[in-house]
Amino acid sequence: MGDKVALVTAGGSGMGAAAARRLAADGFRVAILSSSGKGEALATELGGFGVTGSNQSEEALKSLVEGAMARWGRIDVLVNSAGHGPRKALLDIPDADWHAGMDVYFLNVVRPTRLVTPIMQAQKAGAIINISTAWVFEPSAMFPTSAVFRAGLAAFTKIFADTYAGDNIRMNNVLPGWIDSLPATEERRDAVPMKRYGTSAEIAATIAFLASEGAAYITGQNIKVDGGLMRSV
Repeated sequence: MGDKVALVTAGGSGMGAAAARRLAADGFRVAILSSSGKGEALATELGGFGVTGSNQSEEALKSLVEGAMARWGRIDVLVNSAGHGPRKALLDIPDADWHAGMDVYFLNVVRPTRLVTPIMQAQKAGAIINISTAWVFEPSAMFPTSAVFRAGLAAFTKIFADTYAGDNIRMNNVLPGWIDSLPATEERRDAVPMKRYGTSAEIAATIAFLASEGAAYITGQNIKVDGGLMRSV
């Protein structure tokens, strides 16, 4: 019961899976939610447990939270990853796709946050870390639904941080640039001052820091991990 516990949503592959591996290596008990089944397999490999289901499902999220509490009696960290939302030319995006984008990029954080916050309040400690995007304040037409709803997530994060800092609950966003879980192109690589893609392991290391005692005085922040891509913003 003395071990710290981390939940990772959409953690079956990419940055979410890398975060789960890093947190397990740092000594956390890990519970993973993913829709593919890969998260359940990874959690078993890491000595934790997994739920196969969507982060858009209240039922799946409750299974994750309740399963962690039944096994370990606490939740110290929540990492919210995301899948991919709709991408089209801006005015070709129908209402249904905007609603889908809100589910993927915004409510993916709100839903599990509602569930874990009372637990963290009772513990008087907790950290919530959301994987967002480097384009949150300088939006790109390449990722319209991501940019719009993650700008909303930045606002939500600041309000949450203000509201729950007194309970010693922190929320921060990690803003990845071009990461190696995406297909690489020369044009994108050349646009990055460091002239390379970042790695999922580098994102995971940032998440692990924000989950650690070393980050105990950091909340309400949007931390760019993008090789200098958005350095002037």
